[in-house]
Amino acid sequence: MFWELDPVSRDRALATGDSALEKEAWTSSTLLEWGSCGKIVYVDNVPAGFVMYAPPLYVPRSVAFPTSPVSADAVLMMTGHILPEFAGGGLGRMLVQGVAKDLTRRAVKAIEAFGDLKGEEGGCMVPADYLLSVGFKTVRPHHRYPRLRLELKSALSWREDVEVALERLLGSMTPEGALRPV
Repeated sequence: MFWELDPVSRDRALATGDSALEKEAWTSSTLLEWGSCGKIVYVDNVPAGFVMYAPPLYVPRSVAFPTSPVSADAVLMMTGHILPEFAGGGLGRMLVQGVAKDLTRRAVKAIEAFGDLKGEEGGCMVPADYLLSVGFKTVRPHHRYPRLRLELKSALSWREDVEVALERLLGSMTPEGALRPV
């Protein structure tokens, strides 16, 4: 409930034992009003990781950061995690690409995230180093919580460039390519 409620409401939900109910209510409301707000990656039918995202309007905690606010043309990537036994295989990058694809279809211009420079284990934030490694750029530096941004146009063009390169490579290896007149 770190992201979904303001700090006072979160403390109240934890004290009364309603945190699971609050999380479910937030997810249902966001799905109904805005659409998909998360992705899960599976390996052999086993959940291996997840990512959550939503417009800042749906994320009360987003205004509490020293590098707020999230840009008006962006959606906030709130949190994500890959289970340790599945780490290092590119699943996190695939999740970010899945979010980018989903948001591009919705005409969103960018994804922003508050990175954690300390990267504490088990926290609700994504390590800043990871965000930088998958293409995010720092838009507002901070000693602990920089705000980072991934332009979806550049993410999309990178994907298109890779697809074109693969098509050229694979296309040049087909028998039809060898038999074409010059």
